[in-house]
Amino acid sequence: MEKAETPLQEVRAKIAKACNIARRDPGEVTLVAVSKTHPAEAIEPLLIEGQRHFGENRVQEAQGKWSALKERFPATVLHLVGQLQSNKAEDAVELFDVIHSLDRSSLVKALAKAKEKAGRCPECFIQVDVGEEDQKGGCAIADLPALVAEAREAGIPLAGLMCIPPADIEPAPFFALLDKLAHDNGLPGRSMGMSGDFETAIMLGATHVRVGTALFGARG
Repeated sequence: MEKAETPLQEVRAKIAKACNIARRDPGEVTLVAVSKTHPAEAIEPLLIEGQRHFGENRVQEAQGKWSALKERFPATVLHLVGQLQSNKAEDAVELFDVIHSLDRSSLVKALAKAKEKAGRCPECFIQVDVGEEDQKGGCAIADLPALVAEAREAGIPLAGLMCIPPADIEPAPFFALLDKLAHDNGLPGRSMGMSGDFETAIMLGATHVRVGTALFGARG
C-alpha cells in the first residue's frame, strides 16, 4: 500500500504541475508556508520535511515562536505577510527576511530609519490594493509609481509587488493586473496566490505563493 502524500508534498506537486502547464521552471516559485496562529509543534514537521520559507502575520507572535525554531533550523527564511504598523518597523527589520506589506510613505520612512539602525533591511514587496477595497491594506494603483520611487530613493530593497484579491470573485484578472503593474514598474517579484487559488496565480506569473490552510488545515 502506497504511503499517503503529506500536505507539503501535495502542494509542491500542484505547484510543479501548474508550472509545467505554464511552461515555467518550478524553481521560479517560492512556497511560503503561512504559519500564522499555528504553534511551533505544528510548524516543526514541515521544517523537518525541508520547508524553509514561512509567513507570519504579526511581529509579536513571530518573536515568540521563531527564536527557538530558528536556532534549530538556521536556514529558515521568515516572511511578514500581515500588515505592519510603523512603530513595529524596527522589530520587523530585526526578525524578518522578507516583508510583503509595504504600502505607504510613512512605512518607507520607518523602515529606512530601522534599516540604518540595524544595518540590514528585509527585501520588501509593495502591497497593492488591486480590488480597491478600503478595508484591506495596500497602496492605491495610482500612487504606486511614487511609492516605488520613494522606496528606491530610501534604499529599501524591493522584491516586487503583492496583492490579496477580493474574496469570492474570480482572482485571475487581479493577478494579471498585478503582473502588469510589476512589469511596468520594473519589479521582478509577484507575491500572489493562497491555498484556494495559487495554481491560477502561478499561471499568471506568481513568484511567491502564500499557502496556509492547504498545509496546516483550517484554523480553529
